[in-house]
Amino acid sequence: MANNVEVKELLDAGVHFGHLTRRWNPNMAPYIYMERNGIHIINLYKSAAKMEEAGEALKKIAASGRKILFVATKKQAKEIVAEQAEKANMPYITERWPGGMLTNFVTIRKAIKKMASIDRMKKDGTFNTLSKKERLQVDRLRAKLDKNLGSIADMTRLPAALFVVDITREHIAIKEAQKLNIPIFAMVDTNSDPREVDYVIPANDDASKSIDKVVSYVSDAIVDGLSDRKSNKDSKKAEKESKGEKPAPKMPKAEGEVPSQDPSDQKAMKEAKKDVKLESKQETLKKATSSNEEE
Repeated sequence: MANNVEVKELLDAGVHFGHLTRRWNPNMAPYIYMERNGIHIINLYKSAAKMEEAGEALKKIAASGRKILFVATKKQAKEIVAEQAEKANMPYITERWPGGMLTNFVTIRKAIKKMASIDRMKKDGTFNTLSKKERLQVDRLRAKLDKNLGSIADMTRLPAALFVVDITREHIAIKEAQKLNIPIFAMVDTNSDPREVDYVIPANDDASKSIDKVVSYVSDAIVDGLSDRKSNKDSKKAEKESKGEKPAPKMPKAEGEVPSQDPSDQKAMKEAKKDVKLESKQETLKKATSSNEEE
């Protein structure tokens, strides 16, 4: 799906439009093709190459089973990023970036757990025992948590990478990822510093068409990575099943492993196990429980 990028499609989506020349960042010079009517024009051939490079890297991360966190809080990108991230089954932040989202992830997880505990209260009937005022407060808290953190409820550990739209706006997310050495993939416009990003995609980060074009390409690459992971799992499972037919002698435990009923045999087996320290897990557990009872 996400293999080659057509430059004409990028042109039609307006990916080449940069900011006004007076607002440019000189570090973006290698990605700028020309200046027209006081606006910088991005080199789309470089954009296409960088998109392919980022797509390959994200595909590998997705295939490894790790999460990629999408970050876009600007109005034009919110809905697009949320839709594409859900398609790729990845977490995303489209509301205000919670300070310490990465550097203080333990606290963020506590807030997510609080949301889960409110849901449990509603299921087991505890919620109905509260007064009307308390129920209203709990509902408001749940709605607030869901709005800010609902999209990352399934993220149990730090993401393997960040995909950001507009690094100037999301500078706090960038700084946190840099502190934790989390690779950053981003759409970088002509007013931003590309040195802060590991995988730069020079593109117009203000137009919704441009954002949709780049983000949909990225999400397709992630979906490809996830499908590769699934197919690898299935093939490994099939291999194991086919191999499982060969070591058949392991399955029948009838002859050697069924303990003899003869008391002398049982005693000899126990002594032998003690000598070679090959006690089974069950016997170890029995010993532990019996010692606890004696105490």
